[in-house]
Amino acid sequence: MTDRDLVNAAFFEQVRTILRDARHRAQTSVNFIMVEAYWRIGQRIVEEEQAGAARADYGQFLIRELSRRLGEEFGRGFSVANLKNFRQFYLVFPDFPKGYAVRSQLPWSHYRLIMRVEDIQARDYYIHEAAEQHWSSRQLERNIRSRWYERLLSTPAEAVTAQGAPPPASEFIKDPYVLEFLGLPETATPAESDLETALIGKLQQFLLELGKGFSFVGRQFRISSETSHFYIDLVFYNYLLKCFVLIDLKTGKLAHQDIGQMDMYVRMFDDLKRGEDDNPTLGIILCADKDDTVVRYSVLHESEQLFASKYRRVLPTEEELKRELEARHVLDRVQIGG
Repeated sequence: MTDRDLVNAAFFEQVRTILRDARHRAQTSVNFIMVEAYWRIGQRIVEEEQAGAARADYGQFLIRELSRRLGEEFGRGFSVANLKNFRQFYLVFPDFPKGYAVRSQLPWSHYRLIMRVEDIQARDYYIHEAAEQHWSSRQLERNIRSRWYERLLSTPAEAVTAQGAPPPASEFIKDPYVLEFLGLPETATPAESDLETALIGKLQQFLLELGKGFSFVGRQFRISSETSHFYIDLVFYNYLLKCFVLIDLKTGKLAHQDIGQMDMYVRMFDDLKRGEDDNPTLGIILCADKDDTVVRYSVLHESEQLFASKYRRVLPTEEELKRELEARHVLDRVQIGG
């Protein structure tokens, strides 16, 4: 390849980059313009409904008639269901065009999902994370259904950190983890090796469930002392926390021996593998079930490096997750009070 070919290739790539960036910005701008238009339609529907509130069923008549007329002129996209969504969008985000949580990168499909989240802090969280982590609408829907925000041990709104310090580890760790993407039947208990193999086979989905900042390091990772070898099921590194994260898989109920084993792994990893610029290693025991008494009266209770989280092999209903999370919060308050 001649020097001219190299220059031409570099020049061509630079021009391609300019065009790709411009098209992306243009598409983002178009998306936001349409989202804002849907909000304004919702605003006008609400205002018109309020003006005709004295007439029975005026709101239903208004939306049906508007749908008919818009359909005749603009075609598909203005069904009664969509117009009701525009109305709901305005009611949920009354300050949308100037709201602090508005993200122009998100298309209508994302806002349509987020506006159904009741908790205001959760809505703001999903808006921020969907934009920052480039969640697809399918991934966003899955994270909302699995109550991603509520499953974090500590939410960003509650975390207080010094300026420049890494965020707290609990902001990245969930309880429970939902592993429905593995396709494992709930009726039979898998062997730990089978669970590990399934997670490696669906590593991309597992990384998405773990959350932001995780990268895979290895499985059955060996650490050795002068006399013995030990093997850690899964090892990750989180570049936001700047630390290694060890995961030990338990397909049964959490036992105090499991906690002692993970405590030893974390101490050994800190001593043998942790770099000078790394923060202390974290250990997560991922178990099918756990005894609250074992958690309360073990080193897990006060440790900032050890965590025990349940995993679910199927996507639970929102009510099931809600009950489980409420029970966990009650236990947390009892432990703090105790």
